[in-house]
Amino acid sequence: MFNASDIMTTGIITVKKDTSLKVLARILYENHINGVPVLDDDGLLIGIICESDLIRKDRKLHIPTVVAIFDGVFYLERPNNFEKEIQRINATIVEDLYTKEVVTIDERTTIDEIATLMTQKKIYTIPVMDGNHLVGIIGKADLIRTITH
Repeated sequence: MFNASDIMTTGIITVKKDTSLKVLARILYENHINGVPVLDDDGLLIGIICESDLIRKDRKLHIPTVVAIFDGVFYLERPNNFEKEIQRINATIVEDLYTKEVVTIDERTTIDEIATLMTQKKIYTIPVMDGNHLVGIIGKADLIRTITH
């Protein structure tokens, strides 16, 4: 049985929080990858950003439903979600969209565990860590490649 270390990509392409979304889109497109880790100035993993984050940026704005009774306005949804939607639409850099709570694995994680994680959590780009150090990344294509061997 293969482990993460057997199939991970080690030539990792990364971005910083201040990378523009246009540059990010070009990186993803030109390298045929789904996502990239976001690193801080010390080279530590602080998040991940994927194609789905870019696509979600351009979806329609959902206006929260409200009910007005007399002089009061009552939101039927959380108004802070609307604020997040406005921020998403106006995003211009990675910091505006990236996911901060990253699911990671270590080099010993088995292929079946990785496949289960991807399908259950609906995440398709997973950083491989050795302690606090990013040592690789696994995407859907890496898993599919194991089928051909």
